Amino acid sequence: MAPVPPVVPSVPLPPRSRSKQFHTPRNLILALCGEAGELAELVQWTRDDEVQAYLQEETNAQNLRNELADVFSYLLRIADVCGVDLEEALKDKIELNQTRYPLTLAKGSRRKYTQLKGPD
Repeated sequence: MAPVPPVVPSVPLPPRSRSKQFHTPRNLILALCGEAGELAELVQWTRDDEVQAYLQEETNAQNLRNELADVFSYLLRIADVCGVDLEEALKDKIELNQTRYPLTLAKGSRRKYTQLKGPD
């Protein structure tokens, strides 16, 4: 996996004072879900084998960029409001998944980690 670029410090979020009353964790999480829905809507009725070509069209590519930016900005705001260091959280989650899904047991399997069995 490629390293995550350090974009968080370089992206200025709007000041909290402007929207603090509305930017509660609950409201932000619900807004993120809405934006994720808008992202999904871009390819909702497009067949898997047509998605790449669809996203190569300039308008569709720009719509994808816009929706990804919306999702990302809400994710950053939620992390900010909740005091979560996203880089650290991502590192921790990757580590956890590597222990839950060891390559020797999980490669090629769709099973959940609770269903993977090692040698007895």
